[in-house]
Amino acid sequence: MKKIVLVWSLATLCVCMCLAAQAAQRDVLNYVDPLIGSGAHGHVSVSACVPFGFVQLGPSSVPQEWDWCSGYHRSDSTVIGFPHTHLSGTGCGDLHDVTVMPVVGTVRYARGNGNDPQSGMWSYADRSREVAEPGYYSTHLLRYNVGVELTATARTGLHRYTFPESRESAIVFNLVDGGGYDNVTTGVLRVIDDHTIEGVRWSTGWAKNHPVYFHAEFSRPFKQAHLIADGREVTGDWVTARLVHGRFDFDTRAGEQVMVKVGLSATSVSGAARNLAAEQQGWDFEGVRERARQAWREQLNKVQVHMASKHQLRTFYTALFHTMIAPSVFCDVDGAYQGSDYQVHPAPGFTNYTTYSLWDTYRAAHPLMTIIHPELVPDIVNTMLRIYQEQGKLPIWHLMARETNCMVGSPAVPVVADALLKGFPGIDTGLAIEAMERSLLLDERGLRQHRTLGYIPCDQMRDENVAYELEYDLADWALAQAALKAGRRDLYERHLALSKQYKCLFDPATGFMRARDTQGRFLEPFNPYQQRPDGDEYCEGNAWQYAWLVPHDLDGLVECHGSRELTIARLDSLFTVSSDVGEDAVPDMSGFIGQYVHGNEPSHHIIYFYTMLGQPWKTADRVREVLTTLYDDTTEGLCGNEDVGQMSAWYILSALGFYQVEPSGGRYYFGSPLVNSATVRVAGGTLTITAKNNSSTNRYIQRIKLNGKPLTQPYIDHAALAAGGTLEYTMGSKPVKWW
Repeated sequence: MKKIVLVWSLATLCVCMCLAAQAAQRDVLNYVDPLIGSGAHGHVSVSACVPFGFVQLGPSSVPQEWDWCSGYHRSDSTVIGFPHTHLSGTGCGDLHDVTVMPVVGTVRYARGNGNDPQSGMWSYADRSREVAEPGYYSTHLLRYNVGVELTATARTGLHRYTFPESRESAIVFNLVDGGGYDNVTTGVLRVIDDHTIEGVRWSTGWAKNHPVYFHAEFSRPFKQAHLIADGREVTGDWVTARLVHGRFDFDTRAGEQVMVKVGLSATSVSGAARNLAAEQQGWDFEGVRERARQAWREQLNKVQVHMASKHQLRTFYTALFHTMIAPSVFCDVDGAYQGSDYQVHPAPGFTNYTTYSLWDTYRAAHPLMTIIHPELVPDIVNTMLRIYQEQGKLPIWHLMARETNCMVGSPAVPVVADALLKGFPGIDTGLAIEAMERSLLLDERGLRQHRTLGYIPCDQMRDENVAYELEYDLADWALAQAALKAGRRDLYERHLALSKQYKCLFDPATGFMRARDTQGRFLEPFNPYQQRPDGDEYCEGNAWQYAWLVPHDLDGLVECHGSRELTIARLDSLFTVSSDVGEDAVPDMSGFIGQYVHGNEPSHHIIYFYTMLGQPWKTADRVREVLTTLYDDTTEGLCGNEDVGQMSAWYILSALGFYQVEPSGGRYYFGSPLVNSATVRVAGGTLTITAKNNSSTNRYIQRIKLNGKPLTQPYIDHAALAAGGTLEYTMGSKPVKWW
């Protein structure tokens, strides 16, 4: 018997060693496909970049429509050029700054239209020769027979173009064409010598009046430079106009390569030159590409998982990749940055960032960051506090040092409060409390009515009044929790009371949150399925989703419904009623299960309410349904906008088995892990996650142990996750309440 046990033990040890060796040999980059989500309404950027880099260097297409917000859509193969900045997964377009396009022959310096290639510089790209990898993009331009390869560092881009034999080869710098909502206001281009140029593109769009400076060098001298101002060629080595192009000519042999490296800055052309000098030396394309790959490998290996199939691994790691596109570094290598006050500031002692899609990302992307990127959190929050000091409030949707004021509520408050509650160092608690409080004491965007009247009346603020009120309520709750920890009892009590004002909008007759006028009357007529075409009280949703936008006070919502049983019955109906929302619904509403809308963020916490209400098996059922039917590894693998990492962060957290429902504080409620095992690099070391007996049938948690001890609550604290250790799920086919 002892021999049998010994043989079995040795066999087990060998299997474990083999699995460990396979994991060590597995390159996580093989499971990342940046094209996932580039179709349907995913809006992801397909570009060469490094984690959280300022530069996203990739193609932009002719159309300037909603599904081309990132500049790329899988349904279209037109290319107007290769800009150095893009947005990933947004519902609005901007950027596409400093576009570079290789051409051969005479061209028209215009964007053109998709029906006539001669209307502009654009070319079809050969999709069969397209390669998209972390840190690298390549394609072939059919019109010019030019091969394109792109790679990047944090603040620079590197182009490698393979030309045919021609005396009319050229590289065009296009300072005109940007994103679909972007309008150039001024372009400046200067020729320094026969292989160096610099300039700036000023534009206004979603982000108002922002500059992008550049310094560019060619790998070989150009034989002639042509500067074009407002469609006409001008003499000299300097041009300033609204519409600026620069064409740089080369004689090329067949297969000859010309490279261009470009440094960007938001402060000055000298800043761009310093960035280029610091991040690229020489002309080592493969070296820059490999360093970009290694940067992605380092970040993606923070979470190592084993899953049931290669398709799931591709979905998981591409999702993880998408969570690391933004926020984007927004300072020079010396730390200088352009502020929200339109001034250039010296290094503030932290890395400054931009691209804050906070209405989306406060829900899951920032909580995920606190787990796997704890080193970034103080910089992210300190950037927000500096924005507060420069513009008088915390950011709403901040882009390129400009406040867009896009979306509802005060969504930076939960992020700042979350960092304080989780105890991140290097953050001035007093300043953070001040920033949150004063941001909620402004008289703009319905805040005055919210504070003084108890809700935002629909006859004083027609659009999105219910959405604003509910978002302010959860922000007040987040501030209250941070104030309590800081010893500000007065502030805690005041904002805790404000956080319960959602009850003023609850209609017990219908069970929905509804708009009310100044007299307290509910707005009629009322249809919970449809938005009002003349000014809707909800934001990118309807009454069904907003009935549940109380992630901070589920107990209070239960009181509104009358009992836990009635609340559960009502929650059940969300997933079973008709998905018909009428013809006027916004396209952001997508990924339907009944009236649960996973393609948009107000729904993202709702499934986990079942766990909080004592029925975790229903959370498990719905989490697995979403993970396996609304995400996949195809170009249409996202059921809605990526929203700068939020859609993917939901997937990552849920696949690991938990989700932060409350907007701040770090209680992650359990669902149903899709991973069979995972190792997560956390602040305290390594968190090892195992899911014993896991399968599509065995999707229900039977019990959970943390470091060998049974958990006796339906959530795990951030402190426990961050400390590392072993989290062990035992899965089974029987629905149970394990705590």
